[in-house]
Amino acid sequence: MQSICVIGGNRYFGRLLVQRLQAAGHHVTVINRGSTPPPDGVEHLVVDRDDKAALTVALASRTFDVVIDQVCYTPVQAAIAARAFQGRTRRYVMTSTIEVYDPSTAALPFIPHGTPVPEETVDPAMWRVSTDLPWRDDAYLEAHYAEGKRQAEAAFTQHGGFAFASVRSAHVLGGGAQEFTGRLAHYVEHITQGRPLIVHPAVLPTVFIHYEELADLLLWAATATDFTGPVNACSDGLFDVRDLSAVIHAQTGREPVYRAAAPGEAASPFSFDRHYAMSNARAKQLGFTFSRTADWLPGAVAEALAVSATPAL
Repeated sequence: MQSICVIGGNRYFGRLLVQRLQAAGHHVTVINRGSTPPPDGVEHLVVDRDDKAALTVALASRTFDVVIDQVCYTPVQAAIAARAFQGRTRRYVMTSTIEVYDPSTAALPFIPHGTPVPEETVDPAMWRVSTDLPWRDDAYLEAHYAEGKRQAEAAFTQHGGFAFASVRSAHVLGGGAQEFTGRLAHYVEHITQGRPLIVHPAVLPTVFIHYEELADLLLWAATATDFTGPVNACSDGLFDVRDLSAVIHAQTGREPVYRAAAPGEAASPFSFDRHYAMSNARAKQLGFTFSRTADWLPGAVAEALAVSATPAL
């Protein structure tokens, strides 16, 4: 049994992670602002992780084998956590994102077209950290989400004072109503209602991961391995928006309708103007076994269809 602290963990794969940690026999402490209570038997610390003094007080004399940070978005948050947990944990795992590889948000090394991106493309040990930017401004943070994640990884890597790993998640699907982003629902609703999907002229693929698989990978990263640095998390197999739509068509019989995005027009989710896939080779080399997107995506679509068919109360 290990003592595990989860920051966030109140919805979707974070909540499932807490449940699976508890089921595995670990002592789990959840830190959040109290909007959602954790499962019974989980210690709950209600505190704003952005308030270093309050966080330090709430932690009191507690120590942890591992901290899993589900909700770190900026280098400021990372710096606060690094100071608060220094000397309290031996290992820190942060949930990051495929968006760190978005070339429209940073000057990244050239990757040949069609090549799944490896972790070394964004090296947190070398990335510049700028805590003096307006990271506490919601509008700024939303516009700089990818850079916030890159700099958060960098802040922990360069100044954490503990073994640090980041899990760069692909686009997460599954769980029906639990999938709060609405991106799969966008496709289900547009196809079933005959509304056009706005797509880029060239159809290019990306990668996905099921929310249960991501919870399993985070559990593995926290308790079953000691790797450091970033690791990409994506199921096997590339999918583009037409592949995704074909799965919905197979279950509904409704033909997708497409319209090419005009210059500057926002496209439907998962439609990209670039090949947007990660390599999961490092995680496999470290011992994690991934599922195939083609195997679980029909079930995720069925869940989304069931939600769309449920009358609103």
